[in-house]
Amino acid sequence: MTKPYLEKPLQELTFAIVGLGLIGGSYAKALRKLKVKRILGMDISHGIARACLNANMIDEIVEEDGKNLMEADVVICSVYPEAIVEFVRSNLANFAEGMLLTDATGVKGSMPREIQAMLPEGCEFLSGHPMAGRQGSGLGMSDAGIFNDSNYIIVPTEKNTEEAVGWLEGFAKAIGCARSVKVTAEDHDKIIAYTSDLPHITAVALVNSASYNENTQYFIAGGFRDATRVADINPELWSDLFLSNRENVIAEIENYQSQLERWKKAIAENDREMLRTIMREAGPRRRMLY
Repeated sequence: MTKPYLEKPLQELTFAIVGLGLIGGSYAKALRKLKVKRILGMDISHGIARACLNANMIDEIVEEDGKNLMEADVVICSVYPEAIVEFVRSNLANFAEGMLLTDATGVKGSMPREIQAMLPEGCEFLSGHPMAGRQGSGLGMSDAGIFNDSNYIIVPTEKNTEEAVGWLEGFAKAIGCARSVKVTAEDHDKIIAYTSDLPHITAVALVNSASYNENTQYFIAGGFRDATRVADINPELWSDLFLSNRENVIAEIENYQSQLERWKKAIAENDREMLRTIMREAGPRRRMLY
């Protein structure tokens, strides 16, 4: 069975993007810069899909019947986790033989195996997650540059082929990512609860603090600005992500609460040495990250 995405250069491939928000729109713009053969676009809002067509971000809209998905060599899903499963289930007859399906969702769970089990013989689902984003949400915030120097997480299962993994690694590099990392779905969800879910929760909690008032804006320097950068997030998307990964997120909130208790205890007891110890622990760890 032929797999066109393995046999042709990017410029000869047709891509379909499902979900034309911040990430989906950024994929479309990145693919346009790569001068791929054709870009199909699909969104729950026909107005957004039409706007992408008018802006030359896509070449054709995928209508509700999904029949023109058959033209796509690669399909990228940039929608909520539950919506991906429903999309696949509704379009099984519309996938071309040898097509590659991937995603960009922030939580995996059982989804990769569930989708692969539904796909026709010869089609492959290889889950991915570009660690890219920016403040705000929606198509208007999309930008091909968000992938530059970012990490691309690849989440293969035992059903995935080495060839597909290698292709996705090359694709990530082509759109600007600095490196690719392969992990299991379980490890992905545990780590992402710490590095993505918890920071977003913390940023929102800081802005929602009872201390916020009309004078707050006059007392902001780099620390508060950096700590709250991601507080302006998409409530629909993130509530779905938090709840889909609830056990890992709760564990990370509890870990964070333990750290705050260390600070509270040290300050309450006027323990200067403990405060120094806490901060000395953080310095080398932060430097290792970058």
